[in-house]
Amino acid sequence: RLAMALDTLVWVALLEQGLGQVSSRGPVKRSRSKGGLAGPDGTKSVFGQMCAKMSSFSPDSLLLPHRVWKVKFVGESVDDCGGGYSESIAEMCEELQNGLTPLLIVTPNGRDESGANRDCFLLNPAAKSLLHMNMFRFLGVLLGIAIRTGSPLSLNLAEPVWKQLAGMNLTIADLSEVDKDFIPGLMYIRDNEATSEEFEAMSLPFTVPNASGQDIQLSSKYTHITLDNRAEYVRLAINYRLHEFDEQVAAVREGMARVVPVPLLSLFTGYELETMVCGSPDIPLHLLKSVATYKGIEPTASLIQWFWEVMESFSNTERSLFLRFVWGRTRLPRTIADFRGRDFVIQVLDKYNPPDHFLPESYTCFFLLKLPRYSCKQVLEEKLKYAIHFCKSIDTDDYARIALTGEPAADDSSDDSDNEDADSFASDSTQDYLTGH
Repeated sequence: RLAMALDTLVWVALLEQGLGQVSSRGPVKRSRSKGGLAGPDGTKSVFGQMCAKMSSFSPDSLLLPHRVWKVKFVGESVDDCGGGYSESIAEMCEELQNGLTPLLIVTPNGRDESGANRDCFLLNPAAKSLLHMNMFRFLGVLLGIAIRTGSPLSLNLAEPVWKQLAGMNLTIADLSEVDKDFIPGLMYIRDNEATSEEFEAMSLPFTVPNASGQDIQLSSKYTHITLDNRAEYVRLAINYRLHEFDEQVAAVREGMARVVPVPLLSLFTGYELETMVCGSPDIPLHLLKSVATYKGIEPTASLIQWFWEVMESFSNTERSLFLRFVWGRTRLPRTIADFRGRDFVIQVLDKYNPPDHFLPESYTCFFLLKLPRYSCKQVLEEKLKYAIHFCKSIDTDDYARIALTGEPAADDSSDDSDNEDADSFASDSTQDYLTGH
């Protein structure tokens, strides 16, 4: 899994219909390097390209227990048995939150660097076109798929968003959670003891900033706030902010309704819905250990103990990067049952010689990590950190198998036993995946 050329193509085949579509990840990477949307309204992002194919999804395909589409990264060494699909989901979640698409905006508290929910996102109230509404519907489809399959999304939406998606109405307290200065500003206007002349001298416009910071005219009758109309201003301002996301929320719920029974979501709180969609942002190692199996090494071996000690020392962000490296996901499933029988496999091979010159390898389709037999914990930590931070695309040039000195791995081309072992493992894992075992 190493960085690829900018013009890498992704081929998406909808499993149920067998349709093949070609789209480019090049604009995504160029936009990420320059900042801004990936194409007009984010249509060149992976999310935008997948949204354009939404009409090809049949109702039955959206109810599949594992994945809805199959991904082929042209020029990258992957035959999608699940890893490519997970990679596409992780890519879309990243795009939604890094400015490549127009659907989400950082909270006002995040823009002002004050208050709570600074690292959270809201639905963009300015995204109202037909294209935007289709994108919100596709976002809803993704949320529904996450609920149905138990495969969590890495989306950091603010709690008020989850409340509305669960069918709950927002309150003034919810507004303060994402914009701590909004209500105090209104109270200043409502309770100001200035005279009529002094108040008019302030020349306060009859507008309110929406969540994205744009000024919204609240009335065609008034242009400025006065002592006589300030109570009306406060009422209209609060009402606007409580309902500014209604159109976007309705579109997302419409998309969710294609996958899950949306009326039943009213049984859950916003926090409970977030947990169903996103799981826990923490990566509990005991859950990962519980599904771990080992090939070519005993679980009591020093190398395995070093590996888990390194994982214990990782921050939650690093653990998330590790999951993406080894499985194409950024969060663990909610429970052991949601792993659907899929083990996390650590395979140790002796073909890497000397082992300290090689990086780990991953097979995301099979949740498989291949480790050289490193000489010490420090080397293992160094190589693993390098891999998770810098190897984020599918490897096509066997870089991980090339010694850092530039020499190929000893006997790599002739190590038939290892190749056969990997092929056998892949075949078994594919069969297990397709049969649900």
